[in-house]
Amino acid sequence: MKTILYTAIALLAFAGNSILCRYALKGDVIDASSFTAVRLISGALFLVILIMLKHRGRFNFQEGSWSSACYLFIYMITFSFAYITLDTGVGALILFGAVQVTMIFMNVLKGKMLRPIEWVGLLVAFSGLTLLLLPCASTPPLVGFLLMGISGCAWGFYTLAGKQAKNPLVNTANNFIRTLPFVALLIIFTLEMHNISHEGLLLAIVSGALTSGLGYAIWYAALKGLNVTQAAILQLTVPIIATFGGVVFTHETITAQLLISSLLVLGGILIVTLGTHAKGEKR
Repeated sequence: MKTILYTAIALLAFAGNSILCRYALKGDVIDASSFTAVRLISGALFLVILIMLKHRGRFNFQEGSWSSACYLFIYMITFSFAYITLDTGVGALILFGAVQVTMIFMNVLKGKMLRPIEWVGLLVAFSGLTLLLLPCASTPPLVGFLLMGISGCAWGFYTLAGKQAKNPLVNTANNFIRTLPFVALLIIFTLEMHNISHEGLLLAIVSGALTSGLGYAIWYAALKGLNVTQAAILQLTVPIIATFGGVVFTHETITAQLLISSLLVLGGILIVTLGTHAKGEKR
């Protein structure tokens, strides 16, 4: 029951990042740069406090890496700017698809060959992402699509880089801390763009501290009771949750294009995941 509860909360938190970011940027209560900066700062503070409480005031600053911090910063900044133009569900679908495709291809480059059924799943997922770009009234802007694709690739690299971490939570906290010099530069170079209201500031803090910081902590706790395949399949629900969150909170609509594309992307990744599990490999 604990694993089920932790998993449900973590998945809601992941989807919540998309909902909060889109809600804030669509409502023009904060600019994308400020949202990113506040999200990273509040996430770093929350994780440090959480770890110090857990370890009685001790914190190991040696874990994490600058490369992972770069991936984390790129993921966050492109995520925010993409949501200026993308609907919540569309953004989450592109992000999730790019993350999984990146991880799959990196494993292929490392010599882990895919079975025919896995290639089929990958092609199905690609066809779903391609469908999103076909000209119609609900086609997402190309710039937003590309930015979210970069965000997903960065998160995929970040995930792969952190797979060997002995303490994922401490590793994540240190990576958040290492993004702060990038945050300082971001603030300096986007001073003229800053537009922060009390509502926007609160949304960014919630995204950084709760749906990111606390969400990651709970997810790591849930992973103790899940195998790799279960974790991968459960994450398929994140774009679905985000889509319905967009309908409820930002009054977006679910188009036929988004529905079909979602079925293809998520179905294709499910095929790859099950194919990987069938041959006893861990991605």
